[in-house]
Amino acid sequence: MVPIEVNDVSLVYDTPAGTVPGVKDVSFSIDASQFICIVGPSGCGKSTLLNCIAGFLNPAAGEIRIAGKKVDGHGMDRGVVFQDFAQLFPWRTALGNVSFGLEMKGVEKSERDRVAREQLRLVKLEKFVDAYPHHLSGGMQQRVAIARALAYNPSVLLMDEPFAALDALTRDDMQRLLAEVWRETRKTVVYVTHNVAEAVYLADRVLIMTPHPGTLKLDLPITLPRPRDPLSVEFLEYQKELLGHLGHAAADQKTNGHANP
Repeated sequence: MVPIEVNDVSLVYDTPAGTVPGVKDVSFSIDASQFICIVGPSGCGKSTLLNCIAGFLNPAAGEIRIAGKKVDGHGMDRGVVFQDFAQLFPWRTALGNVSFGLEMKGVEKSERDRVAREQLRLVKLEKFVDAYPHHLSGGMQQRVAIARALAYNPSVLLMDEPFAALDALTRDDMQRLLAEVWRETRKTVVYVTHNVAEAVYLADRVLIMTPHPGTLKLDLPITLPRPRDPLSVEFLEYQKELLGHLGHAAADQKTNGHANP
């Protein structure tokens, strides 16, 4: 497991109307095995920042390092899980999807099948190894996606609102499952969400972003013991604190919008 360093990262988008700032001068570090959630209003650069860490986007300024090595493209040290269920290959079974990364690495079939079955067991899908994505519910497809991201043993797991499209009950189940998987694997996790309760339930630290351009407003440690009780007074106090900071961010955005029409 390795630490992540984000140093003064900025990114702009080129549009027909000119350049639009995405994120500006964002810096933070993540210790090995920490679970970090990034929250903020729409347009604050949460996903942009995650894509920079993944190596899918190149910062206009600053740099990102993982284990001291500068990120200059996607690497097998990072596993990525997106919100979209279509991230799975529809022509491959759950086993085939999970073993795909190992196949690309040239791992022998018997070994990659063994590892894929172990990862499917970890996400409680060992009975569905031969099922195709269209036979699986949304929550089950996301479990396959998590297993696939873990199968080639990346040191960092990057997750972009992976449960946002799920119904509330399935989402709660997936949050509990992810917390269990993290406790067992101790991966370093960077998780983007707009759901404050989800962030308090999962994170060691919550990073709050403000928009236009996206900047880091607050780095809040969550010191609640695990497993966490979403109905406890302490849990609700953290929620209230985060919502307060997000409310101030939205108010600042509105004020700036009126001041600069």
